[in-house]
Amino acid sequence: MEFSRFYCSLALVLISGVSFPAFVTSIGINYGQIADNLPSPENVVPLLRLVGASKVKLYDADPRVLRAFANTGVEFVVGLGNDYLEKVRDPEKAVAWVKTNVQPFLPATKITCITVGNEILTFNDTSMSGNLLPAMQGVHTALVNLGLDKQVSVTTAHSLAVLETSYPPSAGAFRRDLTEYISPILNFHAKTGSAFLINAYPYFAYKANPKQVPIDFVLFQPNQGITDPITNLHYDNMLFAQIDAVNSALASLGYKKLPIEISETGWPSKGDENEAGASPENAKKYNGNLMKLISSKKGTPMRPSSDLNIYVFALFNENMKPGPTSERNYGLFKPDGTPAYQLGVAGINSNNNDTNGGFDTPSSPTSAATGYLSISSATESAITYDGEIVFGWQCVVCVLEFAYTVVVPLNKLKAKGRGRGRKGLQKAFIRFWWLSLRESEEGRKLRSEGKVKF
Repeated sequence: MEFSRFYCSLALVLISGVSFPAFVTSIGINYGQIADNLPSPENVVPLLRLVGASKVKLYDADPRVLRAFANTGVEFVVGLGNDYLEKVRDPEKAVAWVKTNVQPFLPATKITCITVGNEILTFNDTSMSGNLLPAMQGVHTALVNLGLDKQVSVTTAHSLAVLETSYPPSAGAFRRDLTEYISPILNFHAKTGSAFLINAYPYFAYKANPKQVPIDFVLFQPNQGITDPITNLHYDNMLFAQIDAVNSALASLGYKKLPIEISETGWPSKGDENEAGASPENAKKYNGNLMKLISSKKGTPMRPSSDLNIYVFALFNENMKPGPTSERNYGLFKPDGTPAYQLGVAGINSNNNDTNGGFDTPSSPTSAATGYLSISSATESAITYDGEIVFGWQCVVCVLEFAYTVVVPLNKLKAKGRGRGRKGLQKAFIRFWWLSLRESEEGRKLRSEGKVKF
């Protein structure tokens, strides 16, 4: 057994008594990669599992990511970039793109959707806007020809700026200058069964007018809320008001039942001096409360029984994104794998004063007294023999894999009243890893040198 595996085994024993919470369900995460310091996709898998994300949205179709997530059950939305719109109008090129970027990874990687372009209609580029629907149709036709259209849908993501009116929510309407593009796209969605995607950021509304927009209303905190004077529906957060404004806009064009997904929403943990509200505290409140809201399976006032399909933006801070400082600080995680702030969701906590990285630089052990093994305590912990740190990030991957496949299911059984055999099975796993450690070549060597006793 090689050295790193030896200590991974020891780490599994150490965490065997830790109680892991049930993961939040149905969370989607945007996995952007405009950075030069991100971890490998293989190291991202356990982070996604810890967050509880069951869906991932890419802005491309990175083969490294798609291979890394094979057989994980995580659903993927892959992206076709804005530069490809004109190309995939050609049926042969559309088929070639799908054959290269989608078909080879199925069914091991669960690709369920392709987004064709991002926020095209608000670029004020008539050429790109005119190419959008033909590109969507070209990709869909390619999927049909390859027999993949039943498992992979086609859509595009829009900015909330496609709306001309958003308040009150019942008065939501699309911009009249975009109707010639939007109406045929909505017809495409209705025929193919794909969802309408919108990027919604209450943060932008607050940043633009912090004196008039109540901070608690945008952060899902307790507040008086607003009441739509037309429908008398009450809204206690801005995101739901924005979503229902889109619902109203769809209904006004005859697509009342068209499903909506929030393809991006989030809050930056850092910004420039003129970017009001960009702070770790507000990011924690927004994303933490959002995840709790998603897990409650609560719909909007206008569609209370509809599921919330929301993709949080974003997984990592991206240091190469252009624009203001906030653009580079939407991540739940820093590139080293440590959380960007104390999220307040089980398993995701961080000490903002800690400068040690989660993947490369271990520090002294921390306590998991809350009953959760936080990503910060896991990735920053170190086991030391004779003053030498031997527990690095590779061990963290093993720990998280063990927790996800063994400890979490056991705790779920216990919660359902079927956990009578939990301790026995847990002891069996401890015994297995302990024997593996003891009988390994490294284990015998360390015993002979008097560095460990077991």
